[in-house]
Amino acid sequence: MGTIRLLGPPVIEDDGRPVRAPRGRKAWVLLAYVLLAERPPSRQRLAELFFADADDPLGALRWTLAELRRTLGRSDVLTGDPVVVGGLVDDAVDARLLSDDLADPAPLLATGHELLEGVHVASCPEVESWLAVERHRVSALIETRLRQAAVALLAAGQAADAVPYAARAVELNPLTEGNHELLVRSLAMAGDRTAAQRQIAAASDVLMRELGVEASPALTEAASVASDSPRTPALSGRAAALSQLDAGRAAIDAGAVDAGIQCLRRAVAEAARVRDPRLRARTLTALGGALVHEVRGHDEEGALVLQEALRFAETAGDRAIAVTVNREMGYVEVQAGRRPAARTWLARAQELAETDEELAAILGVRGQNASDEGDYPAAFTFLTESIDRSLAAADARQEAWSQSILARAHLLRDERHQAAAAAQRSVRLVQEQRWLAFLPWPQALHAEVQLRNGDLAAAGDAFEQSWVLGCQIGDPCWEAFAARGLSLVSAGRGDSGSAEQWLAEAAVRCNRTTDRYHWMQAHVLDTSIGAALDRGDADRARPLLATLSAVAARGGMRELVVRAQLHRHRLGDGGALATARVLAADVDNPALTALLDDPDRPKVAR
Repeated sequence: MGTIRLLGPPVIEDDGRPVRAPRGRKAWVLLAYVLLAERPPSRQRLAELFFADADDPLGALRWTLAELRRTLGRSDVLTGDPVVVGGLVDDAVDARLLSDDLADPAPLLATGHELLEGVHVASCPEVESWLAVERHRVSALIETRLRQAAVALLAAGQAADAVPYAARAVELNPLTEGNHELLVRSLAMAGDRTAAQRQIAAASDVLMRELGVEASPALTEAASVASDSPRTPALSGRAAALSQLDAGRAAIDAGAVDAGIQCLRRAVAEAARVRDPRLRARTLTALGGALVHEVRGHDEEGALVLQEALRFAETAGDRAIAVTVNREMGYVEVQAGRRPAARTWLARAQELAETDEELAAILGVRGQNASDEGDYPAAFTFLTESIDRSLAAADARQEAWSQSILARAHLLRDERHQAAAAAQRSVRLVQEQRWLAFLPWPQALHAEVQLRNGDLAAAGDAFEQSWVLGCQIGDPCWEAFAARGLSLVSAGRGDSGSAEQWLAEAAVRCNRTTDRYHWMQAHVLDTSIGAALDRGDADRARPLLATLSAVAARGGMRELVVRAQLHRHRLGDGGALATARVLAADVDNPALTALLDDPDRPKVAR
């Protein structure tokens, strides 16, 4: 047997030629369901999902599986109970290759991008809902692989080869400005400035027409600023590079971000003149990290700079810098909701790490990623070890960061005492470190615990403090989370008008930069939909729900996928509750279980 192609119109090929398609309108979807399942599904579950309307559901399943084996020409596949893939290797299934970082990305330039394109099973609402979610997930995987290929080629100095991958990413998802920025940067670095300018204009029109937003300055800058191109005249020599590096870090620590970035750009340029790979890795890592963490809307440039840094770190054999770069790249992918890429980068960082300080930082980001996915057992394991290693390394800031993510995970599970303990510890550490740029986040987390405990006055005061400080800092995440909290406080006080205004403000804040934190966007959407449904405004809820469903599925946020299905149930979708229960099977969250048991209860206090 040759290849099973599930991307685009499905087909099974033998020596490159299509074979007879399996009979039965549900066969393709059943094949995809088994091949893409995280663990083998039971026959009983497959029969209930696909053939509940048959006189003999298990018999219909047996016939369909046998038909698939005949089509595949294999008797050792799709057998047993639970049904296992058997002798099919990953490289025989195009969709399964998407998770293989070593697989050649070139076929993605030509392949269809929709899973089972043109296939529908309207008679099985649960399966149709699964297929919609899976299509989003697979589309996001393809986009991630295309972006990875483009960025790697850019970092290797092969800009012309990067262009088709970046262009395909734009074609797949034209509403993400970062994809346009990557294409503009590829075209500019390949020497085609005219095409880069055309792409800026086209992207600006798409974003305004479809989203009603102006393109960010980062898009325009991508056509003219390379990572090693300082914007002001540079000094010369190793001493100048080190001096600019120190000055850049000091300026950023003091809050003078723009001046700091300019110093770091000069440091990168000077290091390039010295031609010392270790120095180039150090300066590029500092610049890339600053672009990611300190400058809103520059994650794309930051990721490219970090890729360059990794190349020089590997040349110089600098393990510590390689650890930092892999971790930072993982963090970028977590923020963007690209889970497989995030796991790959963070696993590489952990393999290279040796010190408690390095491991504490890596495990903290892994805990964030697992929590975003709804994998709470893994999140608690990563975060607990991160905190332990932070204590061993006397790294108070890292402990504060990991404690805050731990607080969030407990809060999402409605474990209020544990959430309060972690949030209070984070606030205390942040205050001791005078780390005001981070304070709004744990402050707001603790405020939400107070809100759930019914202390509206204390919660309102804390959310207001978080909001004011978040606005002073200019961090979209802190602003959005605080605004969402103020909306919940207003709702608790019976002020529905103020609650609506604050939720609208939260949506604006978390979406005002292109490199938004996708979990925060989805979290605000979930709250907004619940509030709209609580007040009976289905027309407002429906477009928000369409966005949440796509963002959550593409970002691998399983719990929020389930919550989207629960919203669909409240809107009258007959199969949504059953689908939610199927999708929730792998999410260990007692708070979510309570929602599934009572899906029609108003959500404002949840």
